[in-house]
Amino acid sequence: MGIRPKKEKMRPRSRECAFCKANVEPVWSDVERLAEYLSPRSRILKSSFTGVCVKHQRQLAVAIKQSRHLALLPFTSQE
Repeated sequence: MGIRPKKEKMRPRSRECAFCKANVEPVWSDVERLAEYLSPRSRILKSSFTGVCVKHQRQLAVAIKQSRHLALLPFTSQE
């Protein structure tokens, strides 16, 4: 029975929200910007990974879902 090492806690990124900094809102038609917030498996990334504030994270999720329904972004990855 060896001693287990402590698990390191994930630290959130301490940077400013990109949408607050640019003074813009996430829009469904801006596909290039929305694609930056998707994982390789086309999942929406957490705000702790992206550094987006809570307000814009909610708007970002809605914008990504709207663009998926309009077939601008894929629901899943192409594998």
